[in-house]
Amino acid sequence: MMIINYLAAIVCLICWILVLLKMFPAEGVVKGILAIICGLYAFIWGWLNASKLNLRNVMVLWTIAIVVSIALSLMGSPIYSR
Repeated sequence: MMIINYLAAIVCLICWILVLLKMFPAEGVVKGILAIICGLYAFIWGWLNASKLNLRNVMVLWTIAIVVSIALSLMGSPIYSR
């Protein structure tokens, strides 16, 4: 399960970079740097502009990767491994 969790993290990183590549030309340097510092801002901005900038597939993939990563992390925690 750790390998799947690592793959989900890599997918999240790639989706974040794709959103950043769309954000810099659309919003400018200041908001782009804010998205580098705070990935949650990039995630929310991506969903708000998914239709306008053709990011819907990227955002769906990013959301699925986050949910899978959280679920696998919880299943591997000491609370559930009894």
